[in-house]
Amino acid sequence: MSEHPITVHSSRQFKDNARSALADDKLRTSLRGAMDFLMAKRLDAFPDPAELDALRRLGEAIRQRCLSRLPDLLEQLEEKLIANGVAVHWAATADEAARIIHALVAARQGRLMVKGKSMVSEEIELNHYLAGRGVEAVESDMGEYIVQLAGEKPTHIIMPAIHKTKADIAKLFHQRLPDTPYTEDVDALIQIGRRVLRQKYLDADVGLSGVNFAVAETGTLCLVENEGNGRMCTTVPDLHIALTGIEKVVEKLEDVVPLYSLLTRSAIGQPITTYFNMISGPRKADEKDGPREVHLVLLDNGRSQAYADEQLRKTLQCIRCGACMNHCPVYTRIGGHAYGTTYPGPIGEIISPHLMGLEDTRDLPTASSLCGACGEVCPVRIPIPEMLMRLRQESQRPADQRVVHPLRGQGAAHSVAESLAWKGWRLLHASPNLYRMFGWAATRLRRLTPPNQLGWTQNHVPLTPAAKTLHERVREREAARRELS
Repeated sequence: MSEHPITVHSSRQFKDNARSALADDKLRTSLRGAMDFLMAKRLDAFPDPAELDALRRLGEAIRQRCLSRLPDLLEQLEEKLIANGVAVHWAATADEAARIIHALVAARQGRLMVKGKSMVSEEIELNHYLAGRGVEAVESDMGEYIVQLAGEKPTHIIMPAIHKTKADIAKLFHQRLPDTPYTEDVDALIQIGRRVLRQKYLDADVGLSGVNFAVAETGTLCLVENEGNGRMCTTVPDLHIALTGIEKVVEKLEDVVPLYSLLTRSAIGQPITTYFNMISGPRKADEKDGPREVHLVLLDNGRSQAYADEQLRKTLQCIRCGACMNHCPVYTRIGGHAYGTTYPGPIGEIISPHLMGLEDTRDLPTASSLCGACGEVCPVRIPIPEMLMRLRQESQRPADQRVVHPLRGQGAAHSVAESLAWKGWRLLHASPNLYRMFGWAATRLRRLTPPNQLGWTQNHVPLTPAAKTLHERVREREAARRELS
């Protein structure tokens, strides 16, 4: 399926993408129904507010403790995994990670890879990298398989095809899968997808998966899933490659339990997923199944930039549940494709600038109403609005200004004209005389107010000064009162 072009939305064109999404009534309807359903499911999954608050605080404490010891825990994880028979590879960039994975596949002369759900593989654009080198990578998560078949990117980190209706999928399967009749029966569509994928598991040379939690003390890779495809990808092929960001490491096995509870309930309102896989090594001599080789690729790709700054480090607490997206008034109206990034929505707005640089993502930190819903539902209490404000500041900071921890693309949204305007505003409001003069001039020249005022007049009437300033009105009222007395 690599012969079909992928539709890519550039993050540099976020505003245009958003306008197109807002004009798509079908997309708006699909998203609204799906997001309302997910919000209700999450609410039902946490019936006790006191328990939820305690669990969120515990989850936050675990993630912050583990991140505070991240370098040491990564070394411990590597040591334990090697002792368990797992090879560990370090990748500084997305390209390096893709090259490492291709080298592992090429060493076995592999031509087919089956993939469990992995947003990090989307981040490094692994499918396209392998396709260009003669290796077919097939997504086995049903949602991922659907968007791959459609030549699209995932629109949500948990539910990749949430923007698709059953009619869309029926048409897609009928057109793209040989000898497939048109049907909108959901169970039949699932069975069609399963039949195609079942043979892929048997034919695959390599299986690839993501990692939800990597436990340093035991060298265990934990995978959360509902479909069983992750277990097939990690046990049927002889070679299993796990791919994850460096922030996914936790210190102890006991740390996984509360994080797992938060993840599943926050993501889709389930108390527990159907499958929870714990992988600690390749097949042993007395075992009948499992891969003969297991490799873990640990990816940085900008994460160390976030880690270096004490405030921005909180971004790495994320456990990829998607709750912030489900509750975001921006995401729920435009969907994930408009962002043009692997991670859309509020979490994408704060992590993508580290992965891609502020040059390519300068509009994303402003793609928020700052209503605070994302921070309120985050299971590990990431202060997302605070992070957004910080990134807005960094994108406006002059590129040549020296700071302790500069971000890649610092000053990408800096404008000399805007900077001068704000300096003038500060000067005007710091001087009472200037402020009074400005007020007098604005009221007398009010008819010269421009009818188009940047983004404001897209949804509002133009701002026009009053005929008289407040000070003038108060003075007139006092004068009138004195005359009456």
